Amino acid sequence: MPPISASDRVHLELIKTACSNCNLRELCLPLGLKKEELAKFDDLVSTRKRIMRGDHLYHTDQSFDSIYAVRSGFFKTCVLDEAGREQVTGLHMTGELLGLDGISTETHSCNAVALVDSEVCTIPFSHLEDLSREIHTLQKHFHKVMSREIIRDHGVMLLLGTMRAEERLAAFLLNLSQRFTARGYSPAEFNLRMTRVEIGSYLGLKLETVSRAFSHFQESGLIEVQHKHIRILDIPGLKKLMVHQQPHNVRKSCRRGFL
Repeated sequence: MPPISASDRVHLELIKTACSNCNLRELCLPLGLKKEELAKFDDLVSTRKRIMRGDHLYHTDQSFDSIYAVRSGFFKTCVLDEAGREQVTGLHMTGELLGLDGISTETHSCNAVALVDSEVCTIPFSHLEDLSREIHTLQKHFHKVMSREIIRDHGVMLLLGTMRAEERLAAFLLNLSQRFTARGYSPAEFNLRMTRVEIGSYLGLKLETVSRAFSHFQESGLIEVQHKHIRILDIPGLKKLMVHQQPHNVRKSCRRGFL
């Protein structure tokens, strides 16, 4: 085998994933890991994968072997109904995990599609299980992640079953605001990566209803809309709309931002 050139060595260093030096580590990893434990996790997360816009990270019924941490970009998860219509089930952004749906049956139950050119860190699940038995804080962290996904799913069903169209859209925008804030971005100004059709599918609304709600929010001075760019002008106003005359358990779900 020919020796690795200097330029190749530089390239390998550039593509190597190092969780200990990643600015997303607090979103992906539990706090309090020791230096040697972080080094072991660095070895576990050995590869990155680039997914171009519109391409699949994985498909429904594909064999499960890894979970994925979104390093950059956005993904939607979706399923197809019997008529072949797409139902969007989730939006995933930087610092969040994908692929947990495959743990139970060892096959994926949905499609994961990149909404923009994206990059993920691949975490082989069997290796993660081995390391989690060794590092108990890591095991506890991933149990919390899985529990959070279950709670979020329950919250989505609760909200979609009780909220009017404009309340659903307000909850969706506020949740995005919270998630962008957690990543150090503006809570009031961001680009929507989902189309209005996809937003409607996720929120259980028709395209026309989504468009009318956006227009009403803009006319009411709650937001400004320029194509996919959203500027929230009145966060308290959106919150007031979202929880208006909702039962206590729904208000509690709204505050936690499950949508």
